[in-house]
Amino acid sequence: MTDITTHKTARRRLLIALSITSTFMVIQFIVSFFANSMAVLADAGHLFVHNSSLVVALIASSIAIHLAKNYNAGYKKAELIGGLINGILYLAIAATIIFASTNKLVNHAEHSHEVNTFLMTAVSGLGFLFHAASAYVLYQGRKESVNVYAVFLHSFLDLLSTVLTFSAGIVIYFTGWVDIDIFSSLIIATFVLITGFRVIKKCIDGLVETDSALPAATDIESRLTNLEHISSVHNVTVDKQGSKTIVGAHIVLKPSCTKELHHDLCQLAVEKCLLQEFLVKHSVLQIEAHQCKHC
Repeated sequence: MTDITTHKTARRRLLIALSITSTFMVIQFIVSFFANSMAVLADAGHLFVHNSSLVVALIASSIAIHLAKNYNAGYKKAELIGGLINGILYLAIAATIIFASTNKLVNHAEHSHEVNTFLMTAVSGLGFLFHAASAYVLYQGRKESVNVYAVFLHSFLDLLSTVLTFSAGIVIYFTGWVDIDIFSSLIIATFVLITGFRVIKKCIDGLVETDSALPAATDIESRLTNLEHISSVHNVTVDKQGSKTIVGAHIVLKPSCTKELHHDLCQLAVEKCLLQEFLVKHSVLQIEAHQCKHC
């Protein structure tokens, strides 16, 4: 079952990725001025929106950590809503790139300005290193969180974007064919568009699945602690898998029960309580002996 530690790990990965991409975004904005490259400037703007999606993911992850303490399914909704917002941002990015690229293609005369291809390729090569580092950090945690997965996909697209921009700079340098920059942008926009639809579909499906309310973990912990054979309860989790509600908990026996080995009786009492008071038929219980020197 997913625990709070997992969410904190996901948030740490997002923070590292944000620091990496924000640094490179500043570099891109500066270089775009000296290179006189609209492609580099557009990529910097694209990265600005990417960093905005990272901030959304971080906010969702922070809410997830808070909700996971009392309502274990809450983190799923928080992260899915954050992922949904990211998916919408992807579509907005794709639409902006397509509009700008087609506008440049129609107004072909505007592309006669000089472009410093050396700076264009240099910043793209540097961007490859930055995005590779960010993608690596996120790749390791892509299965832990839908937000990490969504931002990883975006970072992978940024990595691909730097490769295309680098290649476009080389082609422009040797051939003078400026339109290759526009076609590269349209390819990136297509990938972003597909990714956005995939993320939105995944998040909507997840929100539908987690729509039904689950019993609060704090209520279950409080009720189980009052049972006859139990000294304390900790690590309570509540999750939903398909139509099944599953409760996990660590149960510490009272000293007397530990001495008399009432493990089975204690587990039966817990399962009966979960069924009668919370309508939970499935549970994963770990019965622990009371830690005392006479037991």
